[in-house]
Amino acid sequence: MLGTGRRRAFRVALAAVVSVAALLMVGASLQQVQAVDRGQAGATAIPTAQPVADTPAPPEPTPAPTPAPRALPSLDALGAQIASLAQAQSATVSVSLIELAGTQPRSWSAAGDSSMVAASTYKLPLLMAEAQGIAAGTIHSTDVLCYIDADWEDGWFSDYVDGLCFSRAELDKRAGTYSDNTAAHILVRYMGGTDKLNQYARAHGATESQFYDPNQTTANDLARLLANEQAGAAGGAGAQQYLYPLLTHTQYESGVPAGVPATTTVVHKIGDLDQSVNDAAIVLNGPQGAYVLVVMVDMAEGDGWSLISQISNLVWQLEAAR
Repeated sequence: MLGTGRRRAFRVALAAVVSVAALLMVGASLQQVQAVDRGQAGATAIPTAQPVADTPAPPEPTPAPTPAPRALPSLDALGAQIASLAQAQSATVSVSLIELAGTQPRSWSAAGDSSMVAASTYKLPLLMAEAQGIAAGTIHSTDVLCYIDADWEDGWFSDYVDGLCFSRAELDKRAGTYSDNTAAHILVRYMGGTDKLNQYARAHGATESQFYDPNQTTANDLARLLANEQAGAAGGAGAQQYLYPLLTHTQYESGVPAGVPATTTVVHKIGDLDQSVNDAAIVLNGPQGAYVLVVMVDMAEGDGWSLISQISNLVWQLEAAR
């Protein structure tokens, strides 16, 4: 057994040991805390949002200037050229032009309301009525129409004898492509005569004409008829499909078709009587699209067809310059 003095000394030493251990434990804890703090300090810091300077908006694009409308070729100049040609050939000329396509289409005429000899251009409203009736089903290309002696007039064909009958399609072809007079007379008679023909023509724009008898018309009237047809107001596409082949690549191509390129499609009806020659045409694929051109010429001497082709070429050039 320890003595009292030695036990006191032991207790003091034991207390000192405990105190040192406690201090060591506290020191270790502090080191761990510092280590954790150091680890956190090494982690990636979350960036603090910084104010962004305002980005200037891109400048508004400068609008392209609106191009000035293209100056159209002068119709006055065309009129002067036609007048010069007519004067040089001592001809009376009436012209009507209706542009049906392109930008800023125009209508123009020179003496377009002057009454002229219609000659075979009366067949234009006649054939328009035929095509419209066939398209509507009120008449048929297979209808049989018969000749009588009163129908006779000298023309392309001479095979008519009293009582001989033809299909409507055959007579339309003769009256259109060949401009045969007797065939047209048969068609007018079956239509109902002069009054019916002119009633139809007036309904489709020919307000100044008296076709067939006494057979006078104007360039403007013929132009209005063709524009009405091309617009689809005379039976639409069905009528055009019937009519246009009758009036394309006809036996008379020396007028308007001769003044345009050979690849151009020209639907037209001519007239030729004594010193009067006429050509009423739709130029379907002109430089700017379709246009109507009617030229009527009265000249005592010279080649009226050549004059018409020259005027046709002037108009083609004007259309190309639009």
